[in-house]
Amino acid sequence: MRLKFLAAACGLALAAFSGAAQAAGELNIYNWGDYTSLDMIKKFEEKYNIKVTITDFDSNDTALAKIRAGGHGMDVVVPSSNFVPIWISEGLFLETEPFKMENFKNIEARWRDVPYDPGRKYTVPWLWGSTGVAANTKVYKGDVNTSAIIFDPPPELQGKINVVPEMGDVMALAIMYFGGEPCSGDKALLKKVRDKLVEAKKHWLSMDYSSVEKLAKGDYSGSLEWNGGVFRSRLENPDIKYGYPKEGYALWMDNVAVLKDAKNVENAKLFQNFLMTPEAAGLNSTFARYANAITGSEAYMPEDMKTATEIVIPKELEDKGRFIDVCPPDVTEVYNAIWKELLR
Repeated sequence: MRLKFLAAACGLALAAFSGAAQAAGELNIYNWGDYTSLDMIKKFEEKYNIKVTITDFDSNDTALAKIRAGGHGMDVVVPSSNFVPIWISEGLFLETEPFKMENFKNIEARWRDVPYDPGRKYTVPWLWGSTGVAANTKVYKGDVNTSAIIFDPPPELQGKINVVPEMGDVMALAIMYFGGEPCSGDKALLKKVRDKLVEAKKHWLSMDYSSVEKLAKGDYSGSLEWNGGVFRSRLENPDIKYGYPKEGYALWMDNVAVLKDAKNVENAKLFQNFLMTPEAAGLNSTFARYANAITGSEAYMPEDMKTATEIVIPKELEDKGRFIDVCPPDVTEVYNAIWKELLR
């Protein structure tokens, strides 16, 4: 979930060299757009003499549909935590046992055993963050820590709002706005959510992933957005402020897994192990402006990452964050129906 913007697929190659190479060949990565440090990729290529090709996707649903269809040619994929159990249950991942890899020791203790991949049998951490709101404080002077910016926008924001079109995040924030818990199947609550989303959309300008530059330039004055994206917008425009909705906000972690039908399995395992080094994690965080799960990565990150409001959650709002789980099939069916109506 995170800097999820449509970007052109990019390929990075390094000419073969002798001596230092420990592997060879190719690696095909399927990841969210504009979410991968090319400096990190270059270091991996140089270390292992492996040509990396990155193909972008724009949502968890898009990625899952492509891999399910087969014939994709990918080796590695980066789904969000609430989608990982779906991939595992459908047998789409190879059990690479990251917990046995040399660099697993670098993962912070709290991220080594996670509910969506107990014991880390399939995945390693990529980056993690929150889904909240953003506002241009030159346009909006009110409280930024509220989802009302999106769902009951004041006049000054109406017609200037962008919402990232990721169903799980939007539904979670809308449900929490009404006091419910993510994945709730309460019919009365979901009717309120549906009605509110349809009503609120009239005041939105767009539902777009490509929001960093547009938020910074003032094309958008409010947004439902991932924290790292807002961080990047603020670096271009200090009037941009990120908010953690007091009604509740979503937390997530994106994870790297090797596909069951990968053609370059050993190279993919090397990549998983490489990502658990402090330098690799630090370079990814520096580029995308999200937190990572690797101890010692701070040495490879800029100082502003340590104090940024987009990274450091205010203590009084820490308990308002919720990691989004996989919803039961019957609940997901209702969410899909609401989402389909919203996208019309």
